[in-house]
Formats: sequence, C-alpha cells, structure tokens
Amino acid sequence: MSDAGERPAEPESAAAVAASPGRRIAVDLSPLRRHRDFRVLSIGSFVSLFGSQLTRVAIPFQVYALTKSSFAVGLLALFELGPILGLSLWGGAVADAVDRRRVMVGTDAALLVVSLALAANAVAFHRPNLTAIYALAALAAALYCFGRPALDAAIPRLVPPSDFPAAAALNGLQYNLGGILGPALAGVLIAAFGVGPAFVIDAATFGAALACGLLLSPIPPAPGARPAGLRSIGEGLRYVRRSQLLMGSYAIDLVAMVFGMPNALLPALAVEHFHGGATTLGLLAAAPAAGALAASALSGWTARIERYGLAIAAPAAAWGVAIVAFGLTDHLALALVALAAAGAADMISGIFRMVLWNTVVPDELRGRLAGVELAGYASGPALGNFEAGWVASLRGLRFSVVSGGAACVVGAVAVVACLREFRSYKQP
Repeated sequence: MSDAGERPAEPESAAAVAASPGRRIAVDLSPLRRHRDFRVLSIGSFVSLFGSQLTRVAIPFQVYALTKSSFAVGLLALFELGPILGLSLWGGAVADAVDRRRVMVGTDAALLVVSLALAANAVAFHRPNLTAIYALAALAAALYCFGRPALDAAIPRLVPPSDFPAAAALNGLQYNLGGILGPALAGVLIAAFGVGPAFVIDAATFGAALACGLLLSPIPPAPGARPAGLRSIGEGLRYVRRSQLLMGSYAIDLVAMVFGMPNALLPALAVEHFHGGATTLGLLAAAPAAGALAASALSGWTARIERYGLAIAAPAAAWGVAIVAFGLTDHLALALVALAAAGAADMISGIFRMVLWNTVVPDELRGRLAGVELAGYASGPALGNFEAGWVASLRGLRFSVVSGGAACVVGAVAVVACLREFRSYKQP
C-alpha cells in the first residue's frame, strides 16, 4: 500500500548506479525513506525483536539453571510445538480476513502481558516454577505465531514489487541487528542481575511496538476475502501443495532448522564445552546474527541474482557445513566464527526465500501462506531443539551438533535433486 501524500522517488540513472560500485553491494535503504508505513512498521518490529531476543536467551538459561539438563531445555520446544502449528495456520487465515494492523496490535498487547508474567515468576518466588515457565513459553509461542502472518503479509502492501529485494534485506538487517544486541545484552544482564530484568525489558519493548502499530494506516483484507476458517486454511494448503517453488523453499528451510540449529545445546556448550557462563552463552547466541548482519549489510548484489531456487539451496548447504565446523572446534573464537558464517549463509538464503514468496504469492493468499511458512519456520527450531537435546543425551554434545550439520547438507542437496521446477526457477 503506497503512502498517502508521498511523492515517489525519481529513479536513478544506470550511469549514476554504475558510478557508485559500493551502492551495488551495500544494503538499499530507499524503502525506509520512501514509504512511511514501512518505516513505522520496521521501527516497531525491531524494538520488539530486540526484547524478544532477551527472552530467547533468558528462558533456556533459566530452565538449564533449574534442571542442569539439556533435555529439559529441549522440552521447551515440545511444549511450544502444538501452539506453533495450530496458531500459525489460524493466524494466517485471520490475517487474510481482517485488518492486518489490528491483528499485530492485539498480539503485541498480549505478549506484553506474558513477558510481565515471566518476570513475576522469575522474581516473586524463591525458586521459579518450572511448569509456569513451560506454560508461558508455549503461550508466547502461540501468540507470536498468531500475529506473525499478519506482519509478513503486511509488508508487500507497504512497498511496491520493485522494492521487494531491498525490503527483504532490510527486514533481515533489523532482525540480525536485534539478534546481536539482544543476546549480548541478555548475557550481561543475566550474569549481573538474573533473568528478571530481561523479561521486564521485553515487556517494555512490546509496549513500544504496540505504540508503533497504532500509528500505522489500516491494512484491510483484499476484496472478496474469505472468512477465517478451515475451508480458508485448506485453500492455502492446496496452493502450497501445487507449487514446487513454495514446497522447495519451505522444505529447504525446514531441513536447515530441524537438523542445523542446535540452540538447545548452547547453554550446556557454554558451560561444559567452553567453560563459561551466561556471557559465553550470550556470545554464542549472538554470533549467527552477527554473520547475518554482515551479509544483509552487503546484500545489494542480491537484486541481480535470477536463479532463486539455487540461491536458496546453496546457502542452506553452506549453513550445514558451518555448523559441522562449529561442532568440531574446541576454541571459543573459532566457534564464534563458524556460527557467524552459518548466520551469513542463512541470511542470504532467507533474502531469496522472502523475495520468491512475495513474487509468486497473490495478495489474497499472503496471510494464509505466511501462516504455512511460519508453521515450518517456528516448528522447525522447536523440533530441532528437541532432536538436538535428545541426540545429545544419547551420544553427547559434539555428535549432536556435527551430525545435525551434516544432515542439513544432505537434505538441501536432496530437495534440489527432487524438485526440478524449484532448482531451475529464474526471476520472471
């Protein structure tokens, strides 16, 4: 949706672009300058993301501190899995049927309350209640998955198709900047004050995101939109099933997240393998985002790539290779470099996934297909955390990490080999 009263920017000449090689590499900031609602949405998303990253570190650390068990940390994912799968699809159907801004605002308000409840559980009792942590983590996952499809489906309404690659890169840039600052601050906060302040800051950032949401223009559903319901959800699932492009994109992402994201092992690795504590955990959690931030900041070249299928798959395989390297090293510095390389590869794959999605999905289905994508995107790490914790309990931390990275490489190659339309797709 274009911004009322704003004049479109004049297109730059080819000579002007050619005269500035750095601009062909650096991230394109023009969507933020040209589109007011996209700018407001980006600010709110970044602030809430920053706070959520604090909680992403604090909850596993809290569970590990209470139980001294990586399996118990992996169980967090199991409790989150049901709400993730159900609410992602339902949230996508709702996002296509009602004003997407209203969904985002309501979700931020509810998540604010959940963060306050986590803070109360952390500081109001001598020993935090483990059951309450699992329940609140599951509720937070459910709310996030209900609201996220509305956010993803809103972005193509706020920028024109010509700005999709730049918007995707900016989305990745803010995600990974928050992914660096949040975990790094979380490590310092937890080491100095415990987990309570991390949850309080998360609640405050949801308040700021709520304020930004109220400043957005309405984002009504497309003409003739279906009411939210099982029939509407089924229509979205059938569309995905008929598209090799979307199936390939989702499968690549799911393989990487299930096998190549050993997040449940990071607390144990920080303490047992690298002989550190909360600060070390914060560094490990932030390292992938640091690499992804560098990749998104230098993402200008992605606008010139045409083979989207291979551009999604090759970085996913590179992610797996980097995770194998992470699992094999005993040195913290090398481990951080390997995780940063993995994050950079994931960022490049993610940019092309978002551009492909925005290119081939019609607006009236974007909420539902964002829900389908989110069901995989959110359940993948949940399954991956459970798988990593389970394998680690049987064969050890290092075997779990290395085998997962290797499985990610094999899975990416298998998807490309099986889906001809996906591997041969070129930008129209």
